[in-house]
Amino acid sequence: MVTALDPAALLEGVREGRPRAVGRAISLVEASSPLVPALVAGLAPDTGRALVVGLTGSPGVGKSSAVGALVARLRERDQRVGVLAVDPTSPFSGGAVLGDRVRMQEHALDPGVHIRSMATRGELGGLAAAVPAALRVLDAAGCATTLVETVGVGQSEVAVAATADVTLVLLAPGAGDGVQLAKAGVLEVADVLVVSKADRDGASALAQELRAMVNHGRTEPGAWAPPVVLLSSTDRTGLDEVLGAVEDFVAHQRASGGWERRRARRARGEVEQLVLARVRADAPGGGGELDRVAAEVAAGRLDPYEAARQLLDTPSGR
Repeated sequence: MVTALDPAALLEGVREGRPRAVGRAISLVEASSPLVPALVAGLAPDTGRALVVGLTGSPGVGKSSAVGALVARLRERDQRVGVLAVDPTSPFSGGAVLGDRVRMQEHALDPGVHIRSMATRGELGGLAAAVPAALRVLDAAGCATTLVETVGVGQSEVAVAATADVTLVLLAPGAGDGVQLAKAGVLEVADVLVVSKADRDGASALAQELRAMVNHGRTEPGAWAPPVVLLSSTDRTGLDEVLGAVEDFVAHQRASGGWERRRARRARGEVEQLVLARVRADAPGGGGELDRVAAEVAAGRLDPYEAARQLLDTPSGR
């Protein structure tokens, strides 16, 4: 039996893709366990192979239904699949509000699918702070593709682009003016635009509007132009077209050198986040010194640059 107190057995279980081991490893990550650095280091040789696909869009556009349909199609292709569903934090428990992922229960007993809900815990951008490490766990567990579904909270959704290899932005007919979504900056992160609920009236008109916006925004020769794909999760149409658009984008990125640049940016962001977390944790008094200097800045007795210097210059803040 794999336990969190047996790191070697836990590593072995994750590498073998055992659901219980994968679940425990991600739980350690979410809890910021002191075992996490050794866990991530031990799994490092087995990572770097998974494709991370982010799905974002306004609430109600059908992200969870799309994820469920895409998982089914990927399983038909005999791929092991990971799902990280980043949900709003419950104000009572601190956990994910939609933790049971009711709409994905058809895959719950499939050992080739690892589904995990994670609470944002107040993180901006719709992504939990633990997502990068959790992605490494799923990668090491043999997931060829991991789908990251974000909360859907508007402008801060752009953070998904820093975490995923490919970003799908979902829009639905009747969910609002596409121009307004463009102004919100959501479309700027799209590698593929997906018109979900394509069986509804207005889907074709929305797709035409989006294609016109994409063509109008093209400036650089040879730059990737996000394709617009129609998807109906209800009757499972458009799934192959969505996955084909993802494959086309990956091929374009590899040919242009964008793949390496994006992954380097992702790694940089992950390292920066860990450094900031370490600075907060190492502040004298377990964060009390940080609170003290923050109060001094708020009162106008200290400027923020001097406050930052004081924290970084203390032995425990280095």
